[in-house]
Amino acid sequence: MLLTRGPCSKPRSCSAAQRYAEQLFLKKDDSKVKKRDAPALCDLRLCKDGPIRNGHIGQRPPPINPERLKDFVEEDYLNGDVKTWEMKIVSRNEELLGDALSLVPQSSSRISLSSHNKLIRFEDISAAAFKIQSGVQKTPCMYSRLSKLYGVDIYLKKEFLQYTGSVKERGVLYLLTSLPQDQQRKGVIVASDGNFSMAVAYHASELRIPVFVIMSTSTSPARVKTCREYGAMVISYGTTAKDSQMHARRLAQENGYLYLEEEDSAVYLSGLGTMGLEMYEQVPKLDAVIFPAGGHCGLLAGSAAALKHLNPRISVIGVESESFPVLQQSLKAGHPAEDQACNNHHFYGDVSGLCFGSNSLQLTGKLVDKVVAVSEEDVLISMLRLLEYERATVDAEGAIGLAALVAGKLPELKGKRVAIAICSGNVDLHLLQRCIARALTLESRVCRFSLVISDSPADVSKLLEVLAREEARVLDIRQERTFVTSELFTVEVTCTVETRDKIHTAQLRNALLERYPTAAWTER
Repeated sequence: MLLTRGPCSKPRSCSAAQRYAEQLFLKKDDSKVKKRDAPALCDLRLCKDGPIRNGHIGQRPPPINPERLKDFVEEDYLNGDVKTWEMKIVSRNEELLGDALSLVPQSSSRISLSSHNKLIRFEDISAAAFKIQSGVQKTPCMYSRLSKLYGVDIYLKKEFLQYTGSVKERGVLYLLTSLPQDQQRKGVIVASDGNFSMAVAYHASELRIPVFVIMSTSTSPARVKTCREYGAMVISYGTTAKDSQMHARRLAQENGYLYLEEEDSAVYLSGLGTMGLEMYEQVPKLDAVIFPAGGHCGLLAGSAAALKHLNPRISVIGVESESFPVLQQSLKAGHPAEDQACNNHHFYGDVSGLCFGSNSLQLTGKLVDKVVAVSEEDVLISMLRLLEYERATVDAEGAIGLAALVAGKLPELKGKRVAIAICSGNVDLHLLQRCIARALTLESRVCRFSLVISDSPADVSKLLEVLAREEARVLDIRQERTFVTSELFTVEVTCTVETRDKIHTAQLRNALLERYPTAAWTER
């Protein structure tokens, strides 16, 4: 009353009362701040009703100090010197958990994203596209010169142009931004050397989420370096992928991190499905779309959900390897195949992995029109075609869609307008060199022959004249004098040459056999 109704006759008492009132108001404001900062169950509803505004956390988490490395070594684990956190769930709304992510550390040290999941809808994909539009590239879907070669109007969706070189960024970014903020502050952990872990490493760092990547000691040094450059703490552990996964689950349980594994949750599939949405917008009057399939068919399933909603007449086709027909086996059996022999194949990568969930399989069986299998030779030639015609350096997962046209497995698409997903470009340099060399050999553009001639410079010069006249490029020439069964003054010459195509190779072979009847060609 003294403060509000009139001047105070005692300045000292007025000042004391004023200070008391200010303290009282400060206490009320503090209570409001605490109440506002407290986590609410309604945050989960945002996954269903709209985007969650937790992309970039306002305050950057503390940096990962070198001292924290003691939490990750095996010796400290055996001695019990490991920090652990526990989280108690006071209440849980079952209705909310049915439609949203429930990502809370459990005793199993692993979070199953698909356990509280349902089949995705077109609205889920649209929401994902809106939310990740500023975090991933809208890659071009361009008309290709390969169209004239195969008689199909080919449009290539160049998803390998993403920052990490993979389409997995779409699902990973939507997954990370949908995590509760308390989990974002604690961090996430993955155990893989594939595109999924690279996408998690990059986008988690961009979102200022502490991220740990556990890789086996057999992982390529280039991939380890790349993940570290993205901002992740990379820990080498174990000699196999299974060892690193077990270590990652243990660290997640003991330190409160969220262990992420590529699964077919609605959130992850919705993020991947945004590529199908973009392909429909970029190429009018599509007749068919081709995607890589195999065990990890989340891209195929999510994109098919978007495309079939927009135009049910678009044919959606999946392509997998003949050596690992995981998807076809799973569709025939009605459940994910459990063939361990196809796991972790170095060349095929994620395409050779196991089926990781029933949601992707159910969507594929319901929405995908056809699944075909191609050989390793077809994939290699497809990689060569993309490098020559599109200057695109891709891996087997990125090239396998085009391989279906290379192999002639889709004759019904002649004259049609077809979009192909080129979804991955993360191939090691040494592997790329081997793949291109093998592809040139398969096309008979690099060939080798041996013949026995007189050991004199004149005869060697005549051989080179024949090769020059036939316009063959000499890549390598070797002479063997010791380990031969012919006459003493003869030499066995082995030449490796490059030609334009199979017709040119046949012409060169006929010319050599006409002059050197004993010439022997090395068959591929």
